[in-house]
Amino acid sequence: MIPACLSDDWTLCPEREDISAEFTRLLTAAQEGGATIAECLMIARQLKRGDDQSWHREWKNLAQANRLRAEAAFAEGHRATAQRNWLRAMNYYSAAAMPLDQADERRWVAVLAMQDCARRFLAARDPAGEIMTIPWLDGHSLQGYFLPAPSGRVRAPTVICIGEPGHRKEEFLFKLAPHARERGFSLLALDLFGDQRDDYLDALLRRRDLESAIPCVMDYLETCSEVDFERVAIVADGWGSSFVARAVLQEPRLAAAVCDGGLWDLHERAFFASRFAMSDVSIVPVPHAPLMASSADCPVLITLGEDGWLKADRARQIVQTSRLGSSDVMLKVFTAAETGAAEGHADNPSLANEYIFDWLESRLGAARRI
Repeated sequence: MIPACLSDDWTLCPEREDISAEFTRLLTAAQEGGATIAECLMIARQLKRGDDQSWHREWKNLAQANRLRAEAAFAEGHRATAQRNWLRAMNYYSAAAMPLDQADERRWVAVLAMQDCARRFLAARDPAGEIMTIPWLDGHSLQGYFLPAPSGRVRAPTVICIGEPGHRKEEFLFKLAPHARERGFSLLALDLFGDQRDDYLDALLRRRDLESAIPCVMDYLETCSEVDFERVAIVADGWGSSFVARAVLQEPRLAAAVCDGGLWDLHERAFFASRFAMSDVSIVPVPHAPLMASSADCPVLITLGEDGWLKADRARQIVQTSRLGSSDVMLKVFTAAETGAAEGHADNPSLANEYIFDWLESRLGAARRI
């Protein structure tokens, strides 16, 4: 039975788009091991409509229950069960933090608990993962979770996974890591926060050179013996990822990229041109030249859902009119009939990620023995 707080289309709170989107994310996370459907529906029945404190309390309690199960399983030698429960606990702590204000200390406590679960998960893997600290700005370093390929002592193709400013990397441990592992890839889950609190987002958003993070990551990976440096790709999770698209222009060492291809920059350019009736859109300021308006050295995949903010026909038009020279830019549109059609493929991220990692596999190939 559908809980009373849920509508027929699985919208939890019609008056709260953020809460409904987060609940949808939790439900779809169950496909990859980041939640269970039964636990999500149980919490939906217990929530008090319009009460953010109820949301925080219920998801925190569920996270703690999964965390305790993980610790008990690990103590008894059941590492697989421990890993599964740490992943769910990590995701539930993330949900508990979501509606709280950045200045609310409970938000930071939930983030720290989430990160502790991630570290415990990394240590329990075989081969074990590690935390990487990567120099970036003066006084601020990036932090990433490196998950080696499963095939032992090999120099493996590696995929960098990064989200937009404000997105934390822990979600990639269940959302993307299984796809990489199944194909023999190593994975580096990354965010821009480093070890900073959520209020550091304001400082990040004021920067106009976020793409400078990616060459720093590549410099670091070049020193890693587990990485086949000729086969390093990047996946920009979610939409509005033009800072990654701009980084692709600056980083010839990347072998493949999955990002928005600069569509956001091109859309912004077109918006300003129409707003101010400019006939020459080339004079409209954007942070850097969009990827599709320049020559990229690596193949690029753009995925979007036909029900997202940018209509599929418009995206196809931009790609066709902007692609120049030998640039290898591929656009994949997911339709409502197949799911994955929502913004950021929020209705079925598994389907999109299968396609993305198959595309990466066709370009990066298999691991090589050292």
